[in-house]
Amino acid sequence: MGKQPEYKDWEEKELAASLKRFPERKKKFTNHGGEEIPRLAVPDQIGDQYLEKIGFPGRYPYTRGVQPTMYRGRLWTMRQYAGFSTASESNRRYRYLLEQGTTGLSIAFDLPTQIGYDSDHPMAAGEVGKVGVAIDSLADMEILFDGIPLDKVSTSMTINAPAAILLAMYAAVGEKQGVAVGKLKGTIQNDILKEYVARGTYIFPPWPSLRLITDIFKWCTEQTPEFNTISISGYHIREAGSTAVQEVAFTLANGITYVQAALDAGLELDYFAPRLSFFFNASSDLLEEVSKFRAARRLWARIMRERFNAVKPESRMLRFHTQTAGYTLAAQQIDNNIVRVALQALSAVLGGTQSLHTNSRDEALSLPTEDSVRTALRTQQVIAHESGVTNSVDPLAGSYFIEELTDRIEVQASELIEKIETAGGVVAAIEDGFIQRQIENSAYEYQQEIEKGERIIVGVNEFQIAEQTKPPLLRVDPEVENAQVRGLKALREKRDNKKVAEALANLSRCARTSANLMPEILAAVKTYATLGEICQVLREVFGEYRG
Repeated sequence: MGKQPEYKDWEEKELAASLKRFPERKKKFTNHGGEEIPRLAVPDQIGDQYLEKIGFPGRYPYTRGVQPTMYRGRLWTMRQYAGFSTASESNRRYRYLLEQGTTGLSIAFDLPTQIGYDSDHPMAAGEVGKVGVAIDSLADMEILFDGIPLDKVSTSMTINAPAAILLAMYAAVGEKQGVAVGKLKGTIQNDILKEYVARGTYIFPPWPSLRLITDIFKWCTEQTPEFNTISISGYHIREAGSTAVQEVAFTLANGITYVQAALDAGLELDYFAPRLSFFFNASSDLLEEVSKFRAARRLWARIMRERFNAVKPESRMLRFHTQTAGYTLAAQQIDNNIVRVALQALSAVLGGTQSLHTNSRDEALSLPTEDSVRTALRTQQVIAHESGVTNSVDPLAGSYFIEELTDRIEVQASELIEKIETAGGVVAAIEDGFIQRQIENSAYEYQQEIEKGERIIVGVNEFQIAEQTKPPLLRVDPEVENAQVRGLKALREKRDNKKVAEALANLSRCARTSANLMPEILAAVKTYATLGEICQVLREVFGEYRG
């Protein structure tokens, strides 16, 4: 805290008198991570470095946003992450969302799809269509996007280990619709490193996985120039229990690893870097979250310019999608979740997000109902059209507190990235368990604060009520799995299995070379080879990661 004469005078007079009459609510105010929040931010904390550290929107270091006019020119893409049951059921939900005003689709896949198993595999039993839509083959993907023109809609797909296969299916559906592959728009998550530390839906070991990712970079840059090749995700790192600083540090460290892997594979930086994108969590500490987004944008710009010598402005820009924090949703008094989501969404908008998903009030209990999804979408629309925060670019800039906190997050995240580099990089830090331990410790400390009552969660450890009624919940019919398995059996009987076998054999041969795998994966997908069959070929070549 600054100790200018004026500050000391205020501290000794007004502050001392106030504290004597009205002691503060806590001895210490801390963030998630235990760092003390200063009572008051003052000018000497941030210095006089406006042009160097804050600057103008659309100009390096992009602290204030990646576009000069931000939401005055165009609002963020309003996505609602959705997918459950069968492809036809999810298609109905997507059509409903588009009718309600979403401006982009965001696809949730079920657990078997995420880890590369067909719906009839023993490992898929009981999980088909539960946490997302089941996609076994191109036939399912065709149903999923039936009547949805892929040249008009931007689609985000949350898929990682089998990302190349789902991307190939998407491209094949576009082709069947008559949409040139170069016209496809959207994002594929394709971020395997965070799976090893935060989610667990990995298949292959790290190095073959990085090869698949860089193959996608190259193929998309040549074939789908408007498609984001990766969404480097801090969201799941935060959901696993990290602090805001850890979310930034581990996400950008993963980003550094992907950039270096692409360079090692012979790709030119300014050739692939403009299509890198990021995915962050918007948690409940509104001002910390706003500062986090600003710090991440500035730090990535500096990394790309100073470490990798990026020339194109687009290569230095951190463009990101945001989702409100699932871990903050409570099963108690679920209407409180609407308020939580509104504040979290507001932080994402004030922080300059490019697209946004708002969680629904009932997601602590089940998949969201249509009514809950509509309310979540309306939350974005109210912020966009009624709050006034979209009328000015980066309206919180210049706040002493925001600027000091932005600086602090950047510095601390940089220090943590340096520790990872010293440990041998992200893959080494994962294999050693360093990153996992950092997240686990933060999660434990946060939960301890809640259980001790040091951190109040409204309706959970304070302000509880006896709830008499249960909200309507969406349940996936167990018959969905049986129907999906029957459809898969019928597909295998009617397709040209000789062509499937040839395509899978070609893929196997290609995987044993250094050639790009995307053309062979696309060829296999078009024969209606299943997701599980393609993943099995790659498992046999690359092996499986056991953690």
